[in-house]
Amino acid sequence: MGYYYVISKDVMMTQPRGNLIPGEAMVYERSDGVVYAHYRNKPEIERWIVGGDPAGVARAQGDLISYCEWQELCELSEHVPTLRKLLDTLVTTYYTVKENK
Repeated sequence: MGYYYVISKDVMMTQPRGNLIPGEAMVYERSDGVVYAHYRNKPEIERWIVGGDPAGVARAQGDLISYCEWQELCELSEHVPTLRKLLDTLVTTYYTVKENK
């Protein structure tokens, strides 16, 4: 497996840069559109997300869909009446639950 560095405007690190261990070798892995990093010689420290495509990162962080996918869903609902009705129901339910929280 090759090693590489991630340089991207979309990088959303889950490990703050100030918490990195200076001089410690790191391994970068890509899985399902997400780039992870972990220390080569510190298996007790779990890997963390350093970037990837926004949809993959959203899924890896437990989000239902990414913001980009949400925008596409809203745009598509302008052309698909059934989808529009379902989204209207979802938004109404959201505001009802939010008010009663």
